[in-house]
Amino acid sequence: MAYLLLALFCLPLGLASAVNVTYDEAGNLLIGIVIVHEKEHTEVPSIASRAIAKALEKVPGVNVKDHYVQYERNGLHFVNDGQFCAAMYEGASLLLDVTWIDTKHLADTADRFGIPYLHVDLSVQTYAKLMENFLLARAANDVVYIFPNALEADATVYLLITGSYLRAIVFDGLDGTTVDRIKAIRPYPSFYAVIAGTQDMNSLLQKAIDGGLVRKPEKWNLLFTDLHGDRFAHGQTYPEMSRLVLDESTCCILLRDIEPPCVCPAQFDPMVVHLENVLELLVRWATEVPLPLVRALNCTAEEFGTEGSTNWNPNELLQQMAAMESFWIPQGSRMIRPNLNLSIISPSGGGTNSTIKGSVLQGQVALGENATIQPSRRFFRVGTTESIPWAYRKRHPTSGQILLDPVTGEPIWEGYCIDFLHQLSVVMNFDYDIVTPRNGTFGTRDSATGRWDGLVGELVVGDIDFAIASLKMTAEREEVVDFIAPYFEQTGILIAMRKPVRETSLFKFMTVLRLEVWLSILLAIVATAVMLWLLDKFSPYSARNNKAAYPYECRDFTLKESFWFALTSFTPQGGGEAPKALSGRTLVAAYWLFVVLMLATFTANLAAFLTVERMQTPVQSLEQLSRQSRIKYTVVRDSDTHDYFRNMKNAEDVLYQMWRNLTLSSGNDQAQYRVWDYPIKEQYINILAAIESAEPVATAADGFRRVNERLDADFAFIHDSAEIKYEISRNCNFTEVGEVFAEQPYGIAVQQGSHLQDELSYFILELQKERFFESLTAKFWNNSARGQCPNTDDSEGITLESLGGVFIATLVGLALAMITLFGEVLYYRRKERARTFVKVMPFANADRAWEKPNPFDLREKSIAVVKNILDLDAPRETNKGAKRNTTKAIRKGNVIPKEITIGKKFISVADTQQKLYDIAILPRNPIH
Repeated sequence: MAYLLLALFCLPLGLASAVNVTYDEAGNLLIGIVIVHEKEHTEVPSIASRAIAKALEKVPGVNVKDHYVQYERNGLHFVNDGQFCAAMYEGASLLLDVTWIDTKHLADTADRFGIPYLHVDLSVQTYAKLMENFLLARAANDVVYIFPNALEADATVYLLITGSYLRAIVFDGLDGTTVDRIKAIRPYPSFYAVIAGTQDMNSLLQKAIDGGLVRKPEKWNLLFTDLHGDRFAHGQTYPEMSRLVLDESTCCILLRDIEPPCVCPAQFDPMVVHLENVLELLVRWATEVPLPLVRALNCTAEEFGTEGSTNWNPNELLQQMAAMESFWIPQGSRMIRPNLNLSIISPSGGGTNSTIKGSVLQGQVALGENATIQPSRRFFRVGTTESIPWAYRKRHPTSGQILLDPVTGEPIWEGYCIDFLHQLSVVMNFDYDIVTPRNGTFGTRDSATGRWDGLVGELVVGDIDFAIASLKMTAEREEVVDFIAPYFEQTGILIAMRKPVRETSLFKFMTVLRLEVWLSILLAIVATAVMLWLLDKFSPYSARNNKAAYPYECRDFTLKESFWFALTSFTPQGGGEAPKALSGRTLVAAYWLFVVLMLATFTANLAAFLTVERMQTPVQSLEQLSRQSRIKYTVVRDSDTHDYFRNMKNAEDVLYQMWRNLTLSSGNDQAQYRVWDYPIKEQYINILAAIESAEPVATAADGFRRVNERLDADFAFIHDSAEIKYEISRNCNFTEVGEVFAEQPYGIAVQQGSHLQDELSYFILELQKERFFESLTAKFWNNSARGQCPNTDDSEGITLESLGGVFIATLVGLALAMITLFGEVLYYRRKERARTFVKVMPFANADRAWEKPNPFDLREKSIAVVKNILDLDAPRETNKGAKRNTTKAIRKGNVIPKEITIGKKFISVADTQQKLYDIAILPRNPIH
């Protein structure tokens, strides 16, 4: 749409007629009214004609000639307009301007012809002006206007370009394309204003709801241009919306001849009534002045000095109209508007109900007693971008899908910066929308065009009011934006790696020695046991073969006993009694030396093996990382960390060129700089080459995932230290390597010269006094979750997983012992069942045999049995002979029965058989 202002003037090519009051043949005062209107307002002539007719009915003695001129804004010279020239030829008494803009050229043209000029508004501009005043009362600074058609939208545009206190965007109607355009407005609007009749209002609101525009109903303001506001279809659904409803008292104000109680006519149009009031007042005023009739023969004007020319003053008429209730003439304006009374319906209490809070009359917002309009909080577009844990979209824990707010349909944001932003909105009393950059993340400058993208680019062009994210304060960014005082402690770059996964084995102690060593030890034990048995058996000086030298009982080294001796020698308890022969002792001494060395070797290697396993750390710093080639490492592509290594590599290149030029110079004065070795380490050149070879990742999540997948801890991720520490606090597999380097602060970025800079700085300092940032840090970097991680601290000692096999071996030994015991018991019981028993009465009980009926002389019978066994009834000889006979009798087959045990004392045979004992017989002492 073109907005060209036309130079409205006439060239002095001819003469003007005399200026006199003119009457018609009937004696009526003859006046001419030229009405200039927009060509789009084709209904103006018919409306004005009817209004003039009504005015003539009320004011007799006047005859009005009305002329209508369409204002063509695309034309260059108004003098060429045939309609205006024809009107001036017939005669004109005043110029009535009903166009959309207060054109100075029209007023100047009226002055040149000596006729009054009045500007009357018959368009939607009056409603738009009233809406603007209401929005200003709500402390608005920008708005989106929505109208039902293009005609009203165009009229509002002309109002806005002549003077408005709000930043405004105007739309005519709502469709899919318009809804998308409104959603794409950057920065987001603070308010929405819809001006329409009730029927159109219902239609527009429904389209806005369906398109997802009504996310915050409290930001919507509705003005109804008819008297049917009670038919609004969405009042109960959205009581938070503010409504300006045309009150019926407007009829009493505009229809001055209606006596109270006034009832509005069915077809009441405020603009038509307003034009009728203006024309009636002009006709009355024309009879009182009276107004002359000016004719221009050749559509030209000249100075005229008649006395009648000074009889009228249009400013006096404007003052009179401004004092009348029917008109509203804003201060400093010549625009005559109708005085419309609009009732303000706003939410009350918690916003669930709407009540009338006041009215808008004469363009002023008047509230009722104890009534307040819902205060409009300041609204800011706040830019941020995803960076864990600073700001990130909430996702489903299993599917990873972004969760949406059920009311607004927008993603739900979480993080350190989001909590910080919410607290700022509370203490500074503002509303906000979170805006993400259309391209880029934090902001990088295109070297070719010099333009910035990301958050910095959005700030530069004004799409956002300020940016709050993990945005580092750099000198390059400070050239185009301003930074607030840092809100977070110094952050930098850190290295993250995965803790190496240790192979857990209950028999890990067995891996200290290789299999061939264990087999060699086993072979040594067997060989020693066999050799010990052989030496004890064949050595003439062993305890077995030399009874005279060892009359006391000595250890008999059988093959079984020799194996037991070889095994127990490996324990602190020792092998027990050693062999007596010198050859056996020599073997044992050599074997003990072998045992001591093997035990010492095993103990030392086991301690070193377990200690080294717990203390194993691949690298300790960035320098060590750059010097090795086994561990790969990477960064996020085009991130601040990536730029850091690029810049450091470029710095090394420049320094190398400077050193090269310095040392290769042929000047004698440069001889002191000539050295063969380059004095600066080319560390970052190698680091950047390693990063590029490992392929930088797209996001930090990809980098942490790659680190977590390397179970051998052969991959490192170099990234922002705060984010790495956050991941370490949540993931037990990660650990940090080295110290933080390249430290820089985080800060809020605003537009250069923004009024928010001082205010934000003040409230950040206030929050620091309240220790708010410390609580935020404790919330997002909470290391208490690591208490559930497996303890890998070196000071906690060796875990059961490393030495559990020792306990298992002991338990196996216990189980074998119990199994052996069970076998011994079974064997003993089976052996006991196969034995036969002879019941004998002890000698001590023989004298009491009479206590039983039919006593049997057990004593005599027992003696007889024993004598028979031992042949004691034979003639006694000398002791040697007796012994020889006894031995001979035993050798002949007279074996002592199993029922009789030879010993020194009685031993019970069975606990279940009372008074049953084995008979103890000593061969050297006769039983008698």
